[in-house]
Amino acid sequence: MTDRPASWRMPTPKQMEKLAAKGDRQAPSAAGPDAPLPAEYWESVLKDPRARASVAEARQRRLSEIQRHVLRISCQRCDRTVEIQTADAVRLYGANAVWKDVAQRLLDNTCRQRTGRHEEDGCWPEFETP
Repeated sequence: MTDRPASWRMPTPKQMEKLAAKGDRQAPSAAGPDAPLPAEYWESVLKDPRARASVAEARQRRLSEIQRHVLRISCQRCDRTVEIQTADAVRLYGANAVWKDVAQRLLDNTCRQRTGRHEEDGCWPEFETP
């Protein structure tokens, strides 16, 4: 423990005035939090290739159309995650294979949730957005 008073942590009134004066010189931002975003921003967002494909469309892509280096699929039921390189997936399943089918096969090959009922067996795929 020290004998210093608690006031040593607080700036002096003179220092506080200096800090307040510095804060006044900064220009306020042009747009507030509720202001609409400029059209250029939305244009750039929509031109981004990631904005074009929804998760449902990404599932239906062929492996040859996917630009990602690593493909990842996880199970909603057992929380397992399986990763495979795109090149390996193309080599094993073919360039024309649909990512949804490949992902289901990858999960089913290592599924641990077996109940004996067809409706309940297997993993429930959760696709990561590309």
